[in-house]
Amino acid sequence: MTDYVTMTSDAPITRTGAIKLHGPDAFAGMHKAGRLCAETLDMLAAHMVPGVTTGEIDRLIYDFVTAAGAVPATLGYRGYGYSSCISINHVVCHGIPGDKALKSGDIVNVDVTPIVDGWHGDSSRMYLIGDVPLKARRLVDVTYECLMLGIEQAKPGNQMGDVAHAIQRHAEAHRYGVVRDFCGHGVGRLFHDAPEVVHVGKPGTGPELKPGMIFTIEPMINIGRADVKLLDDGWTAVTRDRSLSAQFEHSVGITETGCEIFTLSPAGFNRPPY
Repeated sequence: MTDYVTMTSDAPITRTGAIKLHGPDAFAGMHKAGRLCAETLDMLAAHMVPGVTTGEIDRLIYDFVTAAGAVPATLGYRGYGYSSCISINHVVCHGIPGDKALKSGDIVNVDVTPIVDGWHGDSSRMYLIGDVPLKARRLVDVTYECLMLGIEQAKPGNQMGDVAHAIQRHAEAHRYGVVRDFCGHGVGRLFHDAPEVVHVGKPGTGPELKPGMIFTIEPMINIGRADVKLLDDGWTAVTRDRSLSAQFEHSVGITETGCEIFTLSPAGFNRPPY
């Protein structure tokens, strides 16, 4: 049985396992945080070129977010030392910024979560570096389509399995693997909260979607098998068969009639090329 709790202004900010149902003030806060998140990813578009290092990209993110008076949620999170996760080619998620330079043909996911007035704007986007092969570009396109098909199912009266099934059906129609080891999550004043948002499932299963729910949808899609492994650094997840992986992520809120996307690009940079 799924537990829900209606949030009030004086409610404790803790993870209890119950799904939080938020009011208009929370939606306003998430729109503000989501906009800065999207603006950060928009800013990067001009810098995602061959030769730039992932460490340089991370410094651009830190400078942009802090100049706006916000804080990168990942910086110091469980000992993590960077303002973003940057995942290249066969890296599924949580790639650590460093000295690695991007090269023509790479596909790159950048995941950022600025905290604005206590609210977490959480989104990731793919970038194409230089001359990217058709096979890789097609993966990126289908992954974006998976995200948006999932979002179409994010409406009151549906269940989380409807979101998951839409994603899984589209990915597997292209013979791609849908990663099971990582999922979306509730978000708001907490970085990670209930519910878990899986990307594989059956229609009519899982928690019911109710107005006020706020969560991320962030499918990770592999050209090859769905299996992943964690590297010795404790963060970086890669495809076990070394096949390419792509991911897009939005933060959304369930309304009375559908859902709102908090992290839409103000510049219209929804999917590459930008």
